[in-house]
Amino acid sequence: MKDKIIEAAGKTWRYLGQNGETNVSQLAKSLQEKDEVVFQALGWLAREDKIDYTVKNRRTFVSLVEGELRAFNSVVYHMENQAPSAKASGNGKPRAKK
Repeated sequence: MKDKIIEAAGKTWRYLGQNGETNVSQLAKSLQEKDEVVFQALGWLAREDKIDYTVKNRRTFVSLVEGELRAFNSVVYHMENQAPSAKASGNGKPRAKK
């Protein structure tokens, strides 16, 4: 079960990085995970100070804290800007010239 929660925490982190502030009640559906797993994943991320909670009109929303959003954008940036030859080989290493 712990592995499932860790996996859901990663999915949640990526989802929030891509989509921004999200209604907690919609998160499990968006991630296609059970509510209980997503709530535990949120607790994990909250304990690590990676997310913020906000209440608007009696609805709870969650988002990445600023530092985590920067980390997410940095990961995305580096993935998008890998050398084309490294992407083409599929193993992260440039292809050898023939």
